[in-house]
Amino acid sequence: MIIDCHGHFTTAPPALGEWRTRQIRAYEETGARVSPDELRIGDDEIRAVIENGQLKLQKERGTDLTLFSPGAGKMAHHYGDERTSLDWSRVTNDLIARVCGLFPGRFVGVCQLPQSPGDALAASVRNSVTELERCVEELGFVGCLLNPDPSDGYYQAPPLTDRVYYPLYEKMVELGVPAMIHVAMSRNPALHGTCAHYLAGDTAAFMQLCLSDLFTDFPELQFVLPHGGGAVPYHWGRYRGVMLDRGRPPLEESILPNVSFDTCVYDRRGMQLLLDNVPVRNVLFASEMIGAVRSVDPETGRRFDDTKFTIDSLGTLSDSDRQAVYGGNALRVFSRLDSVLKARTTATAAVKEEQK
Repeated sequence: MIIDCHGHFTTAPPALGEWRTRQIRAYEETGARVSPDELRIGDDEIRAVIENGQLKLQKERGTDLTLFSPGAGKMAHHYGDERTSLDWSRVTNDLIARVCGLFPGRFVGVCQLPQSPGDALAASVRNSVTELERCVEELGFVGCLLNPDPSDGYYQAPPLTDRVYYPLYEKMVELGVPAMIHVAMSRNPALHGTCAHYLAGDTAAFMQLCLSDLFTDFPELQFVLPHGGGAVPYHWGRYRGVMLDRGRPPLEESILPNVSFDTCVYDRRGMQLLLDNVPVRNVLFASEMIGAVRSVDPETGRRFDDTKFTIDSLGTLSDSDRQAVYGGNALRVFSRLDSVLKARTTATAAVKEEQK
């Protein structure tokens, strides 16, 4: 099974964005709330955008399953207050659950967390614990997105290793789910969203982990760094050297048991570098389609985010390593995934039996 661990619902029906716009405007203008019950999206609308978008590309590229989350840039945690973020997260997570229900063999949910910056951070972490538990235990999700910068481009929050996040990490370990560390939009004009803020967020988060003892406190905690880890694989020697300079254990002991990297790298040379520097065990297949880059690469004639084509073009992976990257590593890191898939298979078989 080829598992894409990084997909976003970037093609959601327009009604979702319209509801969000009304939510933000109402709070900013009068402090009023817009009820999630006012959002109306039919199953046929969801089927249409998925079948003509993500599902179509899955079939064309030969991938089997996508771990599916709300649009990362649209998490936009700086808007409103913690209640704003909670309502928005529940709306988007419920929509992801509907996608998974309509296409149970193709999508498994990864949830957005209701984070907020500033004084609301601690309360929003508590809300995140509750929402994560709901999504995992009630909706069958297998992971979450964790934003290291809820201020959306200004880094006004403490590092992810701060104890304010510990209640969330305790719940993640209890539930057996990882977090993909993924920033949202950038409202800082000096930081382009996908090509600066995203990659800088990955890089900054990795260094936060390197300088902490977080995994001593939570030895079972698992993170995934998207976009190939930002600058990390390119500067692998710098990180190894800094750890030595500071008298800290090597990356292989202190970080890699708990941190994986995805393959959202849109260049053959960059993909090779990722797989040369990062152990294969720590690399999870991903494309982020349909997302950051939608163009066709004139050098290959394929879309930039067709990362399976890029990996297939590499001659350096053994069959066992390729199998690990394409699915085995994801099944290990997203430890609930196997049981979720088996439960769906059983449920589908039961329905077919009843229909006979």
